[in-house]
Amino acid sequence: MHKSLDMQAEWGPVFDVTLDGEDGAPVGGEVEHAHLMAELLNSPRNAHGRVGARVVPPTHSAFEAMLEVLIPKAGARLAYVMIPKPEGMADLERAIQAIDTLAAAAGVQHPIPVHALVETHGALQAVQAMAAHPRLESLSFGLMDFVSAHRGAIPQSAMGASGQFQHPLVLRAKLEIAAACHAHGKVPSHCVVTEFKDQAALRAAALKASQELGYTRMWSIHPDQIRTIVEAFTPSASEIEQAANILLAAQAAQWGPIRYLHQGREQLHDRASYRYFWQVLQRAHRTSFANGPQLPPEVQAFFQHLI
Repeated sequence: MHKSLDMQAEWGPVFDVTLDGEDGAPVGGEVEHAHLMAELLNSPRNAHGRVGARVVPPTHSAFEAMLEVLIPKAGARLAYVMIPKPEGMADLERAIQAIDTLAAAAGVQHPIPVHALVETHGALQAVQAMAAHPRLESLSFGLMDFVSAHRGAIPQSAMGASGQFQHPLVLRAKLEIAAACHAHGKVPSHCVVTEFKDQAALRAAALKASQELGYTRMWSIHPDQIRTIVEAFTPSASEIEQAANILLAAQAAQWGPIRYLHQGREQLHDRASYRYFWQVLQRAHRTSFANGPQLPPEVQAFFQHLI
């Protein structure tokens, strides 16, 4: 956790850090672990305010007790609370009510964003309703727990870097989560790659998640994975250049249709495609980091209102 926080402090808020109070806490020591998480949230290491906390599931006996530590001690510094293993809307509503009640009592001045992990059959069945909830910011796919929930019907190979993109039940879950998130303007976060030393496999998985399955974020399980994932989800230099050129030409044409020469072929663009290229520049702006592709100076003015 310290290494990830140090990397975030150095790079800037181009990725979030989630302090793990579920799998990362010793059994029976969840509340004590929550105290350690609160200390890190309040420490100078949380330099950009982009550190969240994953607690135990809403059905766990320590769920409320962990929140009773985290929110009064560090609620103002929490970027989000991650809720694992909700079985459906009832669990999600219960978790949000507990968070909001504690935040109000602690004097937290803003609603604490809520993220949830889809890793049960019930959560997948309720994924559209969960994504539509106004307090939910992001849905993540929990690969290992989802596979385990099938009681051996999905082979262990579906947990691997390549196998998770091949098994139909796993692929269906990923697509339903991404589609629900995009339908309701929420962030779909792709699952982990456990082969954390295999950078080629990690990069292939990240590119497939971002370019084929519609995910806009992805989990890492080790600090060594962060750079590869950020690079895979960042538009390439050529994509940024194309988007900048098209939008600058559109601006010069008062946002009317334009002709644009790309790879020797003339294309017609109008406001429908301008939206896409603006989203490319937005992604590049959010994921800009040292030694990565940078926005051309000519389009920096587009982001002045965001600063």
